[in-house]
Amino acid sequence: MRRRISVAETAPTQPGTTGSFTTGEWWRDAVIYQVYPRSFADGDGDGMGDLRGIEERLGYLSELGIDAVWLSPFYRSPQADGGYDVADYRDVDPLFGTLADFDRMLQTAHELGLKVIVDIVPNHTSSAHPWFVEALESPSGSPERARYLFRTGTGAAGELPPNNWSSVFGGSAWSRVNDASGEWYLHLFDTSQPDLNWRNPEVVDEFKSILAFWAERGVDGFRVDVAHGLIKHDELPDFEGITGEMLEGGGNRGPMWDQDDVHEIYRGWNEVLKAFDGDRMLVAEAWVAPAERLSRYVRADEMQQAFNFDFMTVGWNAGRMRDSIQSALATNRAVGATTTWVLSNHDVVRHASRFGLSDPSAWPKGISATDEQPDSALGVARARAATVVMLALPGSAYLYQGEELGLPEHTTLEAELRQDPNFWRTAGVDIGRDGCRVPLPWKGDAPGFGFGPSGSTWLPQPASYSELAADRQDGDPLSTLELYRRALLLRRELQLGRAELSFNASTGDTLDFTVAGVRVLANLGAEPVELPSHHEVLLVSDDAAVDAGQLNSNGSVWLR
Repeated sequence: MRRRISVAETAPTQPGTTGSFTTGEWWRDAVIYQVYPRSFADGDGDGMGDLRGIEERLGYLSELGIDAVWLSPFYRSPQADGGYDVADYRDVDPLFGTLADFDRMLQTAHELGLKVIVDIVPNHTSSAHPWFVEALESPSGSPERARYLFRTGTGAAGELPPNNWSSVFGGSAWSRVNDASGEWYLHLFDTSQPDLNWRNPEVVDEFKSILAFWAERGVDGFRVDVAHGLIKHDELPDFEGITGEMLEGGGNRGPMWDQDDVHEIYRGWNEVLKAFDGDRMLVAEAWVAPAERLSRYVRADEMQQAFNFDFMTVGWNAGRMRDSIQSALATNRAVGATTTWVLSNHDVVRHASRFGLSDPSAWPKGISATDEQPDSALGVARARAATVVMLALPGSAYLYQGEELGLPEHTTLEAELRQDPNFWRTAGVDIGRDGCRVPLPWKGDAPGFGFGPSGSTWLPQPASYSELAADRQDGDPLSTLELYRRALLLRRELQLGRAELSFNASTGDTLDFTVAGVRVLANLGAEPVELPSHHEVLLVSDDAAVDAGQLNSNGSVWLR
C-alpha cells in the first residue's frame, strides 16, 4: 500500500523566529512582505486598512518568519489611483492615520526585528500636489511649469496632443490645459497623475530631500515606483506601440522607458542613503528586458535590488522558469547584485488564480465573472509548489499579502464597485487590479472576516475567504499558512538565500537544482517522477505531492 508523506511529518519542531540580521547588507537574502495598507487590517473600523491595523498585526508577520515589510503608499492623496497619486510626500493621509501612527508602527516593527521599506512615487505627482496647482496657475515657460512636461499641441491651432503616446491606463497620455496657453501636460498614467520633468534640477533636489526625510525617521529602504520611466527621450518622439504593453522578453519599450540618463538619478539617491547607517536600500520597480538591461539598475553605485518580473511572468512552465532563474542569477552575479524573486503583487492577478487557468502561463489583466474561472484547487496546489521553489532560490524573495493564505483573485466583483482607474479609462476592457486588492480575512466567522472592528470593508470579500482566514489555518499542519511558516524557517536555518545554486540534469517538465546541500525538485508535468533514493524529505508543497518514492504532478519538494 502506498504511503503519503504528510507535510506535518516534515515540519520543524521549533517555532518561528523574528527576522533580524546581524550581518550587513541584510537585503541580500531578505524575505520581504508587501502590505497594501488599505487592504491589510483596519484598526479604527471605517472599512479601510490603516497604520494602526498594520501595527496590530506585526506580531503575525514576525511569526510568519519574514525579515522586512514593504508598505505601499500611505501619503496624503486624493486616492485616484490607490495612493499612487501623491499630494504630499512628507505626510500620512488621514485615511491611514498620522505621522505619529507611522512612527509608532515603525518602532514596533523594529522592536520585532523587522525592517520597514516604504514606497516612493517619483515618476508623477497627484494633480492636487501644490507644485501642479502652481503650474496650472502660472504661464507657459514659467519655472512652475518647468517642473512637469508641458508642451504645445500639434495641429493648426494646437488642438492635437504633442505626440501619439498612450496612457498605461488607456486613452491618450496627454491632457490639454484649459487656459490661454492651450498647452498639454503628459501623464503616462491617469490624468490626475502628471509626469514630473526629471531633467529639472529642482525635481532632483526635492526627491533627495524626501528620501532623507523618511530615512531620518528610520525607514530601512524604498521601493521605487515606475523606476524605469523617470527620464523620457529629449524629443518626445512618436511611438508606434502601446505605452504600457509588455512585449516579448518581458519589458516595456519606447522613448518613455529605460532611458540611459535615468541611472544618474539613482547614483544620486545612492549617495543620499550612504549618509545614513543601517544598510538602507532601494529596490526598483522596473519592467525592463532583457536581464542585462535590468542589471544596470543594481550596479554598485545605484540600487541594491530590482524586481525580477521575468520570473513572475513566465507562468507554470518548467523550461521558461529554468531559463529565467539561470538568466537572472548570471546577469546579477556579473554586477555583484542580489537577485529578487516574486510571484504576485498589488498590480497582477494572484498566482493562485493564474496557475488555475487552462493556460497556466497566461497573463490576464484581471479576471471578471464573464471570463474563464480558475480551478481553485489546482491553482493553489501549483501556487504552493511554485512558492516552495521560489523560497529555495538564492537572493531575496517578496511575498504579497494574503498569498501565505492561498488567497485567490476575487473574480466576481461587480463593475460599479471597482475603483481601479485602469478599469474605468478602458471602459472595462482591462478588468484592472481590484481583484487582488480585496481586504484580507483574519477571522473566518466574523463580519468582514475580521478585517476590522466594524465588519466594513472598502471592497467586498468573496465567500471563499471564510475557510481561508488566518485563524482557520493557524495550527493546521496541512494549511498554506503553516507551509509558508515552515518554508521560511527552513530557508533561514539552511541559509538558502546566501548559497550558490547549481542545476541538475533536469529536462522537460521537471525543475531540479541543488542549493546549500538541499536538492529541490518540482514536477510541472502531468506524470509522476521518481525521487532519488536515500534522501530525507525536508519540505513538501502538499500532503499528496510525494507518494511511494515519486513526486506527483503539481508538487515540489526539498530533499537532503
